[in-house]
Amino acid sequence: MPSLGRLHLITDTREGRDPLAVVRAALTVAHADLVVQVRVEDSATDREAYDLTRRVLALCASYRATCLVNDRLHVALAVGAAGGHVGADDLPVAAARRVLGPTGVLGATARAPGPACEAVAAGASYLGVGPCHTTSTKTGLPDPIGPAGVRAVVDAVDVPVIAIGGVTAARVPALRAAGAYGVAVVGAVSAAADPARATAELIEALTC
Repeated sequence: MPSLGRLHLITDTREGRDPLAVVRAALTVAHADLVVQVRVEDSATDREAYDLTRRVLALCASYRATCLVNDRLHVALAVGAAGGHVGADDLPVAAARRVLGPTGVLGATARAPGPACEAVAAGASYLGVGPCHTTSTKTGLPDPIGPAGVRAVVDAVDVPVIAIGGVTAARVPALRAAGAYGVAVVGAVSAAADPARATAELIEALTC
């Protein structure tokens, strides 16, 4: 598995957003410390997902950053991304591992020790754990688990735990203290007036 960056940026493809500009700005600051996870709206076609991922992958290659694809693992394979991430409503982790093969990076979503252990046993390379805090980026999420919930998962598994959900630079120290290897963000960077500066603040918080 490639070295996993500590800051995961999930693309925001909602109307009015410019995911490529945000990714470009973040990469100029974070370089190989950044993992870009391409996530598109459910209404997006596979061709749209493919075209965006291909462009994101080209940007990542210039900085030796890792590019993953959320849910659409066939798109990850088609463009040659490092791997993908599956949520609770996507392919089961074991099936996703068969799709990606033994060496692809495979993230899985978990929020409690039991499912987290099952995901790791099924082949997850890392876990996205949350939501840690309330977030408006995605609807229909369960209640936040906070740093204590992150710690419970960290203590149960031996793979990197990436905290997600309402993450800001100010909240990173508590999540790192809870054992999180890194954090995943959407709005903290994509909605920032200065995405590069927002990225720099997150990286600084992660490395303190």
